[in-house]
Amino acid sequence: MPTPSMEDYLEEIYLLIESKGYARVSDIAEAMSVNPSSVTKMVQRLDKGGYLVYEKYKPLILTLKGTDMGKRLVHLHELLERFLRIIGVNEENIYKDVEGIEHHMSKSSIIKIENLVQYFEEDSTRLEELNEIRKISDFTQ
Repeated sequence: MPTPSMEDYLEEIYLLIESKGYARVSDIAEAMSVNPSSVTKMVQRLDKGGYLVYEKYKPLILTLKGTDMGKRLVHLHELLERFLRIIGVNEENIYKDVEGIEHHMSKSSIIKIENLVQYFEEDSTRLEELNEIRKISDFTQ
């Protein structure tokens, strides 16, 4: 089981590969604002864990296990961002809040949030009604 830090790296590596077609240690260091030596240590751990293939001076290659985990982490991150927007969290807090909770949720909670997000997004009138309730609630406080 990867640690939260390992998950952050896998998520970033997956996103880099999806957007650029590759991920290098320097790309990850820049994207995550960390030292390249820290990235090297982490990708070596991820290599040993079977999440990616690391060869010095070459782009990283995610294994099937790493790709699946990266895809799941990106999906969860996006789901939590959508959920927090639905419940009215200020945009400037969303990223920090997602980072704080995304590694500590049970599968059951994720499924329930996914169902709730789907409920609101499949019918825009539901979201409009929720926003009206929120406006009334904010006005009375």
